[in-house]
Order: sequence, then structure tokens, then C-alpha cells
Amino acid sequence: MRQCLKNSQRGDGLKIGLYQFDSNVFLAPMAGITDQPFRELCCRLGAGLAVSEMVSSNPKVWNTEKSKLRMIHSEEAGIRSVQIAGCCPDELAYAAQVNRDNGAQIIDINMGCPAKKVNKKLAGSALLKEPAQVEQIVKAVVNSVNIPVTLKIRTGWCENSRNGIEIAKIAEDNGIASLAVHGRTRNDFYKGNAEYDTIKAIKQAVSIPVVANGDITSVEKAEQVLSYTGADAIMIGRGAQGQPWIFREINHFLKTGTKMAAPSVNEVRSILLGHVMELHQFYGDYMGVRIARKHVSWYVHSLALLGEKSSEEFGESFSAMFAGNQGKAFRATFNGLSSTSEQLETLNFCFDQLVH
Repeated sequence: MRQCLKNSQRGDGLKIGLYQFDSNVFLAPMAGITDQPFRELCCRLGAGLAVSEMVSSNPKVWNTEKSKLRMIHSEEAGIRSVQIAGCCPDELAYAAQVNRDNGAQIIDINMGCPAKKVNKKLAGSALLKEPAQVEQIVKAVVNSVNIPVTLKIRTGWCENSRNGIEIAKIAEDNGIASLAVHGRTRNDFYKGNAEYDTIKAIKQAVSIPVVANGDITSVEKAEQVLSYTGADAIMIGRGAQGQPWIFREINHFLKTGTKMAAPSVNEVRSILLGHVMELHQFYGDYMGVRIARKHVSWYVHSLALLGEKSSEEFGESFSAMFAGNQGKAFRATFNGLSSTSEQLETLNFCFDQLVH
């Protein structure tokens, strides 16, 4: 199977606009998750591109604290791709300009979000039902900025309206530089399994780079999806939660055909504590504590699975500390903590137990 992968599928020479990527394994935009601390962490651990959580195109909400934090780009490392969401072509074009001026180097348009609160405003994946509106939006945004504009979609609105190829051709004809496709319809939400036949068909129908997304949670699945679809890159979403090292593992597997050793206890400790500290510094103590809780919960889940899969001694330690009722007890304790110092002390104590 490895012989079927082109050089570009191993991350060699993939370009979006003028930007060339060392890795073709990207972090998918996820609202409330892919904030600046998580994006920078994933890039350090091998993600070729980390797309921001979506920013509303409605200027009326830009003065909220949440929006202000999402619209700071200039000091961020790596190639800065910012996703915007909305339904009005003029608003989206203006949002693209504002985010470009704030440091965005690529603008990504959201036409894949399945959330009801987004779709009822005719934004996100609801736009897939309106190809004419898609064309107007793409034209307006592409013509408003002098940086690459990309698009993220699903395969269609529902099983009976799987029009991903039509949308892809509209995107290509109107200047979209790259297209990411999640292998589900909007009505699928995140249920069942992603399908890759539509992504494969889209790749065959257009000449712009296509990025495959959906259910890629292991190095084997990454290679299978690249090989089957012919996509130029893959995008990891939920598969990166609690295991941001998945990017370097996939990069290594695609290039060598061998698996990397699992991260050590000390490295996991460094990654997790560093992530929590970055969250506190970025959001401040009050919000940082609360946002850290969900990330730590994902780490606990991932470490329990890592422990089950590993035959190494530290794998047994992970299982003993984080699996089953022990994991539930740890999460309950951690979620009850209310300060930065308490969270860091608890995590340090936990890892001290693992190495002794």
C-alpha cells in the first residue's frame, strides 16, 4: 500500500497558494478546541497546518472576550489559517479582510459545521443546500483578499443530497486554493462511520488540493485514507484530542512505514503540563482552569488507551492510573479544582506516582 502514495501525499511539496508544507497532516478546526495554545502545541508535534476555531463574520460579536481571543493571529507561530463562518457574502469578505489585517495568512470558509445554532442562520453546512449562495460567498471572499482562501465542507446536506462534487467544482472555478472534505453529510453529524468514496470522487473531479477528514485516529487509518482517496493531505480533528503527538506519529509512519515508540511518562508529563500552563496564560486563571478541564479529561482517556495498547512498563502505569474507575475518580477530582496552582500541583503529584 505504501507504494501507492505519491510524494505529495507524504508531505513532500504540498502547496496551498505560495505556502509549502513540511507535513500533509493537518489539525482540523474545532470550535472551542483549536484555540491558539492547542494549535501551537500540535504544530510543535508535527502538524503541517493548524486551522483556527471558527470566527463569526458578524462584526456585532467581535467585541466579546471570546471573539477577541480568536482574532489574535500576528504572534502565532507557523502558517496562520483562520476559519470564518457566516452566510452573507459581504460580511464574510469583510471578516476575511479584518482577519488578514490581524495576521491571518490563509482564510478558510466554514461550510461544514453541522451545529443547529449555526445552520439555522443558514451558515456552516446549511450552505451546501444553496450552491448559488456558495458561489457568491466564494467569489466575494476570494476577491476581497490577496492571500489564499480555502474551503471546508461535508459531502452534502443529507444522504439524498450528497452534492460534494458540485460544491467542489464551484470552489475550484471561483479561486479556492484548497478544499477540505469531512466524509459525512450534515445529517450524519458525527454518527456512524465517515465514508471516503465521495472524497475520492471529489479528488478525481478537481485539480486543486483536496484534504480528507473524518475518523482518522491512527497511523494505519491515515495511510489507508490517503491511499484510497488519493487526497493530497489529511486533517485530524477529534483524533488529536488528548493525544497531540498523533501528528508526528503519522508523519513518521508515512515516511518510514514503521511506528514510533509511544511517548514516555516524562514526555507526556511535559506536554500535558505545558499545555495546561499555556491555557492559563492565554485565558487567565478563571477561564484557563475551566478550559483545561476538558483537555485533561481527553488526555486521561487517551492515556488509558495508550496503557492498554502498550506492553511497556509505563503502559501498565498509565492503565493503573487512568483506566476505568481510577480514571473517573481522577477526572472528578480534577474537575473540582478551582485554581491554576491546584491543577498543576495535582498533575505533578499524579505523574510523580507514575515514575516511582
